[in-house]
Amino acid sequence: MRVAVIGLGLIGGSFALALKAKGIATTVVGVEANPQHAAMAIELGIVDSVMPLQEAVAEAELIAIAVPVDVIPQVAIKVLNRVTESQIVIDMGSTKEELCEMISLHPMRHRFVATHPMWGTEFSGPQAATADSFAGRNVVICEKSRSAVEAVERVEALYRALGMDILEMEAEQHDLHAAYVSHISHITSFILSTTVLEKEREEEAIFNLAGGGFDSTVRLAKSNADTWIPIFTQNKYNILDVLREYIHQLNLFRKALERDDTVALREIITRANDIRKVLQE
Repeated sequence: MRVAVIGLGLIGGSFALALKAKGIATTVVGVEANPQHAAMAIELGIVDSVMPLQEAVAEAELIAIAVPVDVIPQVAIKVLNRVTESQIVIDMGSTKEELCEMISLHPMRHRFVATHPMWGTEFSGPQAATADSFAGRNVVICEKSRSAVEAVERVEALYRALGMDILEMEAEQHDLHAAYVSHISHITSFILSTTVLEKEREEEAIFNLAGGGFDSTVRLAKSNADTWIPIFTQNKYNILDVLREYIHQLNLFRKALERDDTVALREIITRANDIRKVLQE
């Protein structure tokens, strides 16, 4: 299979490497606006060549769009304007509702499969890409009924070959759940980091006293702003809903602590412990 990957950062680069490692793709061509990233992707063997979008799309059986989510809809339309009935287009973005709405009336919508591989790290760029990233992870396919059956079957087979489990959701449902499970984690990490940097003026104290718990909690604060600001703004209303509940829970904890209410504190912590059961399932 000849594959074109548009966007050669962490996700697009890892996808290209995984396809090569599994022998799924015979050739992977890249489309990349950043010249440094394009050169690095070739040097690291992520792609075989980099070319303009029109040329890459014309020669590919599968086109994967892995650019920031605020750019995906426009890129998707450009790609759909050029594809034939024998080609498949997928995206790999963290938000889906706006994308699916914008392409809903396109005459080639049925050649598009909206996907979200549930994997990522705090690192970015082609240098962060790895070949085994997707194995053992879930991938969400949205608005499956809007895509051609044959296209969905091929995409699902591809993801299964990468070791992923398939989930199905509507776009609106996906964005809501992503806000609660994924996006709030990054917000928490960003705000905890800025709080510590604001209040703790001694960098040496942060370095010496920060244990594994702090490090794991703020790990996501290293994530790229260019990736996450578009996600936050596209999923704004779901995230605002999450933040209201999050702030409410923080206030409950603050009030219990102000009152020295150890019973309430224990109830909060005990209830939080239940997340272990959910994750173990």
